Amino acid sequence: MPPTLTRPIIDLYDAFTHGAISRRDFLDRLSRIAGGAAAASALLPILANDYAHAAPMVAEDDNRLETFTKRFDTGGVVDLIEPEEIIAEGVPNAGVIPTRHLPFVTAYGARLKKGGRAPAIIVIHENRGLNPHIRDVARRIALEGFVAYAVDMLSPYGGTPDDEDKARAMIGKLDPDKTVEKLAEIAKSLAPLKTHQRQVGAVGFCWGGGMVNRLAAASGLLKAGVCYYGRSPSAAEAAKIRARMMMHYAGNDTRINEGVPAFEAALKAANVDYQAFFYEGVEHAFNNDANAARYDAGAAALAWGRTIAFFRETLK
Repeated sequence: MPPTLTRPIIDLYDAFTHGAISRRDFLDRLSRIAGGAAAASALLPILANDYAHAAPMVAEDDNRLETFTKRFDTGGVVDLIEPEEIIAEGVPNAGVIPTRHLPFVTAYGARLKKGGRAPAIIVIHENRGLNPHIRDVARRIALEGFVAYAVDMLSPYGGTPDDEDKARAMIGKLDPDKTVEKLAEIAKSLAPLKTHQRQVGAVGFCWGGGMVNRLAAASGLLKAGVCYYGRSPSAAEAAKIRARMMMHYAGNDTRINEGVPAFEAALKAANVDYQAFFYEGVEHAFNNDANAARYDAGAAALAWGRTIAFFRETLK
């Protein structure tokens, strides 16, 4: 980790990216901690994800893979908290236009070119939406013999924008209960019962990790869930989980980790088959190689190996 990033700076950025403070408050406080506006500006590129300079682990044109776009019908499930108006960018004199419900979720898919029918893995993004890092994760999963579907839960807005601040704001305007319903519909469509049930798993990161936990409670069709540093569900939700679970937590992530003991207690009480791993000395989002301030290659590799082995064992 770059020496200029201190614990107060990391905690402040986490507070901002998870909606606890506004961007203006974040920049004001960062300037005070860093010693001025110029120093704060120099820290921003280090704190943010850098997709342009982070080489993917699996190239987009890897000739072993076939990538595709999948549209999942989610019917009448509406997860926008309330209709709103947005400014039509790039359209002169358009003013504001109303958003509208779109009855589907799109996903970036990846699978082996020579692969047959295989277990499906739903990949759920962080609160920044479907970005190059998550698409890279989907390709990595596909190379292991699964069919990966990296869903874009910002589909009601027309998809994830390039601006991460906008994406986070959009995530905050979704009804999480309804978003879980949408994910359950996606799991249902991936596990047809006409001939035999296809094995379905899910993996998620940060916001997406929390959604994996909640999806496991909402859908009996999910067989395996892997949560990377995601928020713990309520005890009532945990009691409904029937999938096998694996959770990965960063040792320095006090915001998320404070909810883990109660989550584990609820899982044990419900006799859920689960594993929880803590990676000491690493930060929230340690798997994200597009973020130099947080990525930890050793912890990421260990967690990834455990994740793939878990899916192979569980989704037979």
